[in-house]
Amino acid sequence: MAAKGTPATRALLAEGVTFTLHEYDHSSTSEGYGDHAAAALGIDSHRIFKTLIASVDGVLMVAVVPVVWQLDLKSLAAACLGKKAAMADLAAAERSTGYVRGGMSPLGQRHTLRTVVDNHALAYSTMFVSAGRRGLQIELPPHDLIRLTGATTADIGRQD
Repeated sequence: MAAKGTPATRALLAEGVTFTLHEYDHSSTSEGYGDHAAAALGIDSHRIFKTLIASVDGVLMVAVVPVVWQLDLKSLAAACLGKKAAMADLAAAERSTGYVRGGMSPLGQRHTLRTVVDNHALAYSTMFVSAGRRGLQIELPPHDLIRLTGATTADIGRQD
């Protein structure tokens, strides 16, 4: 575990949460990190969730949605009782979370941000999120993710 330890895994260990790490070969040329992870791990891509950083009324937020869906910014704003949502600047997201694009985890972030998890996560006994680096996923029950991040749940994803 020490070699694979990330802020996300350390946060889970500190809270005594049971989780499973899944490592896979990350393709540096892949743009669809979540789709690549699902294929590499041989799991249903609806169970892998991406961590997106957005801004709602100028405040950074975390949105967790299935990798096969898009974030619905209007729904995110409504879930946060805000007026306008936009994707955050990548540099601001990386500074705030301490993670890089393709490896952002909703857990163990440098600065704690308000988190909204798409309701679709509740359909599964376990879900997958980034462990904080490319090529490493955490499998855990959605209720543990929600509890540890203090997240709310809402329909914030949309199928295209």
